[in-house]
Amino acid sequence: MEHWNALLVSHVVAALFVLALAPLQVLRRRRDRIHRTMGLLWVAAMYYVCVSSFWIVSEGHFTWLHGLSAFTLLTVTLGLVAAIRADIRSHRGNMIGSYIGIAVAFAFAAGMPGRAIPRLLAEDAPTAVYVAGLVALGVAVIFFSLKRGGTPRPAGAKRNAVPAGPVPRSEQAVRGPAA
Repeated sequence: MEHWNALLVSHVVAALFVLALAPLQVLRRRRDRIHRTMGLLWVAAMYYVCVSSFWIVSEGHFTWLHGLSAFTLLTVTLGLVAAIRADIRSHRGNMIGSYIGIAVAFAFAAGMPGRAIPRLLAEDAPTAVYVAGLVALGVAVIFFSLKRGGTPRPAGAKRNAVPAGPVPRSEQAVRGPAA
């Protein structure tokens, strides 16, 4: 791992995305469409970070970080299954635990001399800051585009309001005869 390559760069960017997105997911009060959509993006990025780590080896050997990647694949999957089954407590525990695991891995990767991130910070700090800024901007853009998303409603219109006017015949069977 002497130089940066496409795998290492994409791994780091995905890890930064995961690190930036998770607090937003946990700290938001509402568990809505935005939470689900961003959560699926987070899960996909977590899978990528974990799986790609198996091709990033130091001197041809796996480290404890690879064991953490395997464990995180399991906890993210359990958290996703728990969300599908509406087991919120298990979902929350698995996802927060997965986030703590990747935060520990990032602290190790960024804090240990001789690894790629500390070398980048020492040799080209502006690039590291630029990439981190782009990732944060990407998370913000995704969040605000989802928050704004959907079709605009006319002012004063209610969210699930039934449209006024005659009911089409196809819907009469569902709603029943008009009064």
